[in-house]
Parts: sequence; C-alpha cells; structure tokens
Amino acid sequence: METIASVRGFKDILPGEVEKWRYAEEKAREIFSSFGVREIQIPILEKTELFQRGIGENTDIVEKEMYTFTDRGNESLTLRPEATASVIRAYVQHSLHARDPVSKLFTIGPMFRRERPQKGRYRQFHQINVEFIGVGSPFMDAEIILLLMVLLGNLGIEGLQLELNSLGCPECRPAFRQAVTHFLKDRTEGLCEDCLRRRDTNPLRVFDCKVEGCRQVIAHAPQLLDFLCTDCKTHFENVQAYLKVFDLPFEIKPRMVRGLDYYTRTAFEVTASSLGAQSAVAGGGRYDRLIAELGGPDIPGIGFAIGMERLISLMPAANESFVQNPDIFIAALGDVPRLWAFALCNYLRMAGIRAEMGYDEKSLKSQMKRSDKLMCSFTLILGDRELQENKAELKDMKKGTQETIKLDNFDDIAEAIIRKVSGRNEEIV
Repeated sequence: METIASVRGFKDILPGEVEKWRYAEEKAREIFSSFGVREIQIPILEKTELFQRGIGENTDIVEKEMYTFTDRGNESLTLRPEATASVIRAYVQHSLHARDPVSKLFTIGPMFRRERPQKGRYRQFHQINVEFIGVGSPFMDAEIILLLMVLLGNLGIEGLQLELNSLGCPECRPAFRQAVTHFLKDRTEGLCEDCLRRRDTNPLRVFDCKVEGCRQVIAHAPQLLDFLCTDCKTHFENVQAYLKVFDLPFEIKPRMVRGLDYYTRTAFEVTASSLGAQSAVAGGGRYDRLIAELGGPDIPGIGFAIGMERLISLMPAANESFVQNPDIFIAALGDVPRLWAFALCNYLRMAGIRAEMGYDEKSLKSQMKRSDKLMCSFTLILGDRELQENKAELKDMKKGTQETIKLDNFDDIAEAIIRKVSGRNEEIV
C-alpha cells in the first residue's frame, strides 16, 4: 500500500528539531516578560473580511495567497495569513484599551499562505508576533526594535543587519504615490506581470517585488523620504536618535516598504546575508490607522513578526541549552530487576529526572549501547546480584567512572541519583 506524504509546503517538526524550537520560544517568553509583553492566543481561523479590511484587498496575500473557503453556514472563512489583524481584532472585540491604555502583546503560532514553497518558506509557517498598542511616541518604535534585536542576540544569531525606513502617513504618502505612478506610467519593460498590475492598483507594492528586473526599474524611482511631512520626518529622526542611545547599528533603506497596506511611518527589517536573496528574518512597522479601520478607537500601534523557520535555521547548531538528553539510563537484567527498574525509572521521572530504561530482555552490552546512543549522563546497572547485595553500580558515561549506591528504598535511591545528576558532589554511598 502506498504511503501518504505530508501536503506540499507543510513540514513536520521532528524530535531533535522540536527542542530547538521550544528553546527559541522559551527564550522569547523570558525576554518578553522583562519588557512587560504579555501573551495572547488567537484562533487560526477568522472571517475573511478581517484580512480584506486589515491587510488590503489589493495585496498579494488577499488576492492570491489566502486559504479561504465557505463553510456550511455560507460564511467566508480564512486560515490566518498573518497575526497582526487577528490580534487587533481581539484587542477591539474585548476592549483591551479600557483595561490599560498601553497594551504590549505577543503570540506564537502557525500562519498559512498558499505561495510557492522555497528554502526557508512554507505554506504553513510559524511566527513570533509582538504588538505594542496605545502609544504613538517614537520611544515606542525604538523600544520594540530594541526588543527584537535583544531577542535575536540572545539566541546567538550573528551577521544581522537592521534596516529602517519611514512610510509616511496619509498626509504625505498621496504625493509620493502620485510621483511613483507617474514614474511607472511609461515603464513597462523590465516589470513582471504582477508589477504591471500593481502599477495601477497599488504602485507602492512594486517596491516590495523581489524580481531582479523590477528591482532595477525601481532603483531610479522617487524616494519616500523626500516626501515626508514635517511630523513624519521628526518622528523618524527621533527613532534613529533613540536607537543610537543603545549603540544599535542600523542602515537607512529608502526603498524598503512593507507588504501590507496598514503600515505607516516607521518600517524596519532585520536581514541575514547568509540567507541569500530571501534574506529577511524579521520585519515590522507602525500601523497607526489599523485599529480604527477595524472598528476600534483611534489608537496607534506598532509591531513585528519573526519567521520561526528562518530563525531556527540561523541559530547555532550546538547549544547545550536546548539539547535535553536523558539524565540516566537504567540497564536491567532479568524479570525482577526489570520490574525494579520500571518502578525506579518512573519514580525518578516524577521527581523531575529525565530517566530511560531497557524494557526488553537484552544484553548489558546492548543496553549500554542504547544509553550511549541516547547520550545519557549516567547508567545504573541493575541485575539479580545487585538486588541480592542491596547495591548497584552508577556509571558516569562522560568520565567513565563508577560508584556504588545502596538500594535501601526508592526515596534514598532517588535522592542519591538526583544529587549526582544535578552536579552536587556529596558522598552517595
């Protein structure tokens, strides 16, 4: 019978990988807590209208990439392609602004886009999303960017470049849009099919195209920074000044835009040269009008998203902090010793010790090989003779040394093993 493979663009995260993912998530939660960011969990399924209104109907995500279907109640539903719109929907629906004028929220989970799978990108992908809501000050922009860079640094990721731009506001962006439309009007050669369409519907999206021909055309286009109003210009200058307080290096990228319509003013990306052309690890920006557009009060916000798949690929491969091998393996020889081992193994587990054992009738040599394969720190050898003599050998697998422990009762045995595996060197005999 033919086996069933996973859906194209959907990836299994296997043991050995999961530990690395969990380490990244736990480190994120730890750092977010220090910055006062609280977790929110949102559904993966939302009304399609949320993303049409929030992201923009003329974006590639809404036009081509969403997983959308009509349910039995004839309601159009969509698997979330990004998290910000869903977080804001929850923020508005539950009136979180009434609880606290400033909300710092994060969520971690899968997103879904039906785009062409490529290295580091999948149709089900995962993100860490952070949203700061309620303050329009450039201090908030600098703080959330600092938070992002602190997290990436704590995960041991090197060779990163922080890039900044300002996307203006409804006061200054129309003039820039008009200038870009005029610039693109007679330039059809070199533009891809998507950008030819965008030229009429959403010309600023041409700046986000990764096709080399389009990038060459747009290299000579007007720059948004030349069109900023006084307030946007001052805001952007202050963001840069506040980042310099922390000696945080950055580069101004005047042609950088964000792929979603809701962004205004500060936009930022973190890239890694080792990823090649698709180099973005994280990105975000300010969205001061989104909350009002989704039916909430006129409250500003700013956020970022980190792509987990790319993040994991950049993390150092050898990090003992996320590798959790068993503390001890119990090699049991014989039926009665195996019953002892079964009870002791689970007793140790309930005490917080990562313990494994040999369940089948296998030789000591075979069980020692399994202990080595599992990279256990210690192996306890338990047979009929050990039970008769009321003692067993505890072998340090790294040092190659052995010590004898008494088998008086499970409490004493567990205490002796716990002391040993936790690194405390008290006498255990």
